[in-house]
Amino acid sequence: METVYLGIVIFLFMLAVFDLLVGVSNDAVNFMNSAVGAKVAKFRTIIIVAAAGVFLGAIMSNGMMDIARHGIFQPSNFSFYEIMCILLAVMVTDVVLLDVFNTLGLPTSTTVSMVFELLGGTFILAILKILGDETGMYSLGDMMNTEKAFSVIMAIFLSVAIAFIAGTVVQYISRLIFSFNYKKNLSWTIGIFGGLSTTALAYFILLQGLKSSPYISPDTLAWISDHNSLLILGCFIFFTLLMQVLHWCKVNVFRIIVLLGTFSLALAFAGNDLVNFIGVPLAGYSSYMDYVANANGTGIHDFMMSSLMSSAKTPMIFLFLSGLVMVYALATSKKAQNVIKTSVDLSRQEEGDEMFGSSALARTIVRRATATNEFLVRVIPANVRNWINNRFNKDDVILENGAAFDLVRASVNLVLSGLLIIIGTTMKLPLSTTYVTFIVAMGSSLADRAWGRESAVYRITGMFSVIGGWFITAFVAFTVCALVTIIMYYTSFVGMFIFICLAVFLLVRSNIKYSEKQKAEKQDDIFKRMMASKDKNEILTLLRQHVRETLSDYIDYTEKTYVQVTDGFINEDLKSLKKGLNSAEEKRKMLKKRRRKEILGLRRIPIALAIEKNTWFHLGSNSCEQMLYCLKRICEPCKEHVDNNFNPISKESIADFLPIREELCKLMENTRADIENNNYADADDILVKGDTLKNKISALRKAQMNRLQETDNTSLKAAMVYLNILQETQELVSIWRHLLRASRFFQNDYVPQQEAQILSLAE
Repeated sequence: METVYLGIVIFLFMLAVFDLLVGVSNDAVNFMNSAVGAKVAKFRTIIIVAAAGVFLGAIMSNGMMDIARHGIFQPSNFSFYEIMCILLAVMVTDVVLLDVFNTLGLPTSTTVSMVFELLGGTFILAILKILGDETGMYSLGDMMNTEKAFSVIMAIFLSVAIAFIAGTVVQYISRLIFSFNYKKNLSWTIGIFGGLSTTALAYFILLQGLKSSPYISPDTLAWISDHNSLLILGCFIFFTLLMQVLHWCKVNVFRIIVLLGTFSLALAFAGNDLVNFIGVPLAGYSSYMDYVANANGTGIHDFMMSSLMSSAKTPMIFLFLSGLVMVYALATSKKAQNVIKTSVDLSRQEEGDEMFGSSALARTIVRRATATNEFLVRVIPANVRNWINNRFNKDDVILENGAAFDLVRASVNLVLSGLLIIIGTTMKLPLSTTYVTFIVAMGSSLADRAWGRESAVYRITGMFSVIGGWFITAFVAFTVCALVTIIMYYTSFVGMFIFICLAVFLLVRSNIKYSEKQKAEKQDDIFKRMMASKDKNEILTLLRQHVRETLSDYIDYTEKTYVQVTDGFINEDLKSLKKGLNSAEEKRKMLKKRRRKEILGLRRIPIALAIEKNTWFHLGSNSCEQMLYCLKRICEPCKEHVDNNFNPISKESIADFLPIREELCKLMENTRADIENNNYADADDILVKGDTLKNKISALRKAQMNRLQETDNTSLKAAMVYLNILQETQELVSIWRHLLRASRFFQNDYVPQQEAQILSLAE
């Protein structure tokens, strides 16, 4: 029996390693998004600074472990078996839940996930014990700490609202002081700003990062607490003078603030959130050691876990190893970079590729905000408006190459996050570092006018998606863990073993799929280079390359899907038809994103050239969209026909159609090759052959209609679907001919006037 539970404890620690890996991947956004977004240093340097903070925070963490021992449940009222069911269920749920969020690229709270998993597992067993207790001794309050649940829920609302408002106000004031060309507006303000920021971060490290360290004596902590005001004043004077001197020595003070902020938040994260990753396994380890040492023949269902009421004394080896695992995860995890990308993209200063779509709520908010802005424009004096607009002149923005925002905003994000966490800790509010850092970044980006009318709906939708994910985390964690706990409780070792295997399987499958997804999704380097470049000629070259890839990809997709759909109709393959219909819709959504990227690029080339190329660009893009609609109009009648098991198409019709399809596919392949190679020497020949093909299809349609009139044996339904295919095939030929012309004249600098007049008429 003891051997079985030893195996469970070992597995808990194995899951803890996975939990550390996925947890650090998720929470890296808390302390790295500002440094990465502002390109304050090389990514390797940022990783080193964050890793130093994480490792130092991990080995100094200890006091927070009590939450997993007796912060949620009352261990004296639970048996060893019940506690092990809860703890194993928590770890299985937590690892899989966090891995799902990381794979989706959404930051979530490890604190909320752990607390609500413990609540879910404890709640379901508490209800079972209360229902099975004939003496009426137990109540829900005796079994679990409900106050913790309410405090976490309240912290969600408070942290979101306070952090967003504070981030907006502080960033707005900071931008008025420094403007986007901050190097011209430093003088003496940088010393004061640097002094305030560095003092706040130093105080954050002392109060929040080291408060639970076993290496800091109680007397020292008491002295720091008693002399807070003196320490703050002394640090402010010292750091103000130091930052001013560094500025005179041509040192960028903002870089120092951002790197110090990254270090301090990483230290506090590891010191306080380590319990979210290893607290539960350590509680299981303590429970097992207590049972082995003191059971004296008592059964696992009768041995009560009163020992967990004592404070945790975590062995140094666990803290050290945890620090090493966290540093490894931080340095190697691709998912960490994916989560950081979500936060950075939503707070990006410039327009670019938007990860999220548009929602009705976001559109309503933007309309209300626009109306409010128009009202303020009317009531604010013109000279005041002009002064404010000069301070927010983005033409003078100082951005590192490829940065999403500047160092001023990065500094505000980090300093304000640290201050809000200090305030929350002082007021005994369990603010989540994830909530605070993410929402501060959203508020500061709003104040910086990064959410323009072209991108606001996407950014707001993205923010709501992330916030919604936090609430979903709490609900899913509570529900799933409760379900897993009750199954384990009634199935004993069999259920535990099944869930252990399930957790391992899901983790392995998730990582394999994520790796495949990363390989399949080629990074859009062309678009990034196009948006980062300042050279108009380079932007035009990259835009043309991007457009070529879009057009060639869609004509290739159209050809393959056309063959798939027509084969599905001929062979009565319903699965192929459904797949073709679904993929066409996904391809349409992707085209919308690509088109938006290319419009952003079109705006960055010289205006005269943009006007000239605008017609050809939109003709090519619309041709891609029309090809997809054409496929849809072919596929829907075919799918309905096959799904209803109507009579198949006649062999004579198939024999007539296949040569036409082969000729169409060959011409589309030649068109794709011309676009990919940017060589249109044989374009005129392809256009002539396409016109000839249209005539052949017209003749085939007439022959089919004559066949219908001459014979009664032909299935009318199948013949009508076949006629629709021919009609849409003829339309498809016209569309890709337009696409070829559009690509030819978009890529080249000379457009014959005669050709332009022809294209102005509907074919």
